[in-house]
Amino acid sequence: MSKKRVLILIPARFASTRFPGKPLAMIAGRSMIQRVHQNCLKANHPNIDFESFVVTDDPKIEDHVKSYSPNVVRVDDDVISGTLRIELAYQRFYKNFNFDLIINVQGDEPLLEAEDLTFLANYHLNSPFDIATLVKKQIGFNEDFFDFNKVKVVMNELSGQAFYFSRSSIPYKRDVASIHLADYWFLHIGVYSYRPHSLARFANAKETRLENLEKLEQLRALEIGMSIGALETSSTIVGVDKPEDILKVEEVLNVR
Repeated sequence: MSKKRVLILIPARFASTRFPGKPLAMIAGRSMIQRVHQNCLKANHPNIDFESFVVTDDPKIEDHVKSYSPNVVRVDDDVISGTLRIELAYQRFYKNFNFDLIINVQGDEPLLEAEDLTFLANYHLNSPFDIATLVKKQIGFNEDFFDFNKVKVVMNELSGQAFYFSRSSIPYKRDVASIHLADYWFLHIGVYSYRPHSLARFANAKETRLENLEKLEQLRALEIGMSIGALETSSTIVGVDKPEDILKVEEVLNVR
């Protein structure tokens, strides 16, 4: 049996509204983009060949990546999401290489491990979903549940199909008097696996109403009728949305 081919693309912009220069922020001696990229480069499976590249629009990020790896390409187009940037990169540089999946790894997930990417790719290759992503179960309705930077997922836990993603605190529990520690919700992890035709369908669709309201690109996929499979990971993953999140990531690294 021939091996499947998976392309990992990491969009990295310098001009982040909430955290300018975020990809180059240092985390325990290494830049965030280097940590993300090097974790991706370790993805390995006996039946899957992985390749991993950073996609950037900034010369500083490009030069930095080239200081440790040649795997970086430039896409300078003004686009509204990382997925649209990687779709342009795929069309310009990789579409003739017969990849079975394209995985979009957000450049602000420095704790995402290669094992998670391998797990996700294998899951998607053996599922019917147009897109696949990762989620993490969170116990208790804590402060993260009410943080709009933390994206929540409502999903069918038997089939894995995601129904909705939101910055709001969902699912809402009506009987607040009965809230207890066993309550849980699902946090979305910033990684998407696309089949090539699914990526093209998403990129060619217009921005949708809910996508624009929540500023969540995955809602476009749901609004145009695409299916998203949500795979639960047990890894400790902390996304970086603002500068103070760097300390949270370093705390996790210190105990690994």
